[in-house]
Amino acid sequence: MTAGGVEVWRGGVKPEQLDEMGHLNVRHYVALATEGLTAFCEPLGLSGAFRPGAGATLLVREHHIRFLREARSRAPLHMTASVLEMGETDARLLFILWHSLSGEPCASFNTVVAHVTTDEARPFPWPKMARERAAGLVGTLPDFAHGKSMTVEPVESRASLARADELDLKIIAAGAFGASDCDSFGRMQAELFMGTIVSGIPQMGHGFRKTVVEHTDPPPEKVGNAALEYRLIYLDWARAGDLYQMRTGQLSFDAKGMNVIHWLVDPVSGRAFGSCQAYIVTFDLGARKIMPIPPAAKAVLDARATAGISL
Repeated sequence: MTAGGVEVWRGGVKPEQLDEMGHLNVRHYVALATEGLTAFCEPLGLSGAFRPGAGATLLVREHHIRFLREARSRAPLHMTASVLEMGETDARLLFILWHSLSGEPCASFNTVVAHVTTDEARPFPWPKMARERAAGLVGTLPDFAHGKSMTVEPVESRASLARADELDLKIIAAGAFGASDCDSFGRMQAELFMGTIVSGIPQMGHGFRKTVVEHTDPPPEKVGNAALEYRLIYLDWARAGDLYQMRTGQLSFDAKGMNVIHWLVDPVSGRAFGSCQAYIVTFDLGARKIMPIPPAAKAVLDARATAGISL
């Protein structure tokens, strides 16, 4: 064990992984967390849990992610993992992505997983070896990994196609999942939830950013939006050929940013694949700092919030 737990990944940011802000795209953070989870199975005594033909695997139920310090092109990073708590069939694990040169945290992933059968995703008890090894991998949740702009308390999601229609939530992305979008067991890869949100961002328009800039004096020359915190709840797992819609509404605004709700739903069956809350800020690209929301801008934005929306 090292600071943050055992090391499960090491590498750097590739130029092709950057977003328009010039830092690591949020989809790739989730992909790295999946790599870290796969590697963490080895010290837990669950070797091969993600290989085709395995009888048991780990299924992610939830990610709470804090983005702490941006990771730009070529930044060297590494990831550690530890066990926060373990139930009969589930566990809460902590993954921390670190800047390797400075030792500062880049992002944290408070992750709920279930020990399940690979065919039906049916939860069943952890093997004795996993429990014994987990006892030696216990860590604590640092202050920087706690929820800041949203709660991480258990919730019962209300996401569904019918509810999205009732609230008139905007469709920001729609399409179909393919075979390359799925893991070894034919289920949608976790990063696809985040990736679908990212692909739909242009459809959201620039209303939030534009409103903040219009009420800022003087306005900066170049601005963008950045995510500081996400809570992703995985409710069901799409398969290749399943259609999807990403339905979105604005929950609330504070002095710095907005909380947005995204529901990933099946437009055929009406079921929800996932529910997400994201905290977004407007970013001054020249100064590389967050822009506060002026009171006049907040008054305009508050009127756009979707009444009744939640995770």
